[in-house]
Amino acid sequence: MAKIEKDDDREYRIDMKVVVDAYNSEERAMGWYYYVSDECEFPFKARCTEIRRKSPLDLNDEVEVLEISPAEECEREIFIDIKWNNRKLAVPLSQIEGLDIDDKTREVIDDWHYWVKRRYAF
Repeated sequence: MAKIEKDDDREYRIDMKVVVDAYNSEERAMGWYYYVSDECEFPFKARCTEIRRKSPLDLNDEVEVLEISPAEECEREIFIDIKWNNRKLAVPLSQIEGLDIDDKTREVIDDWHYWVKRRYAF
């Protein structure tokens, strides 16, 4: 995954809303967890945009995103729970794009994709 150019507006929003007052990786992880949890409108439909070895999703699979995964699943990256074969399955938020979602949910997902593509870490 290629690193993308810096977006000053997005950087400011992430600094002031997501990781503000976060002094270590655990606090940054929790900042992201609550940002996604509080700002996204769940459930929503999504499409897989990249293959991940740890995920069963294939490129362009469409799924229903139910909610953010429990906090303990999100200590290294953000995971979301999807409906998969009649059960919940956690997949990386960076692996999906939302379909027919509200502007705020799109912004949150885009912010996370930006964070990952800039190779930032908790």
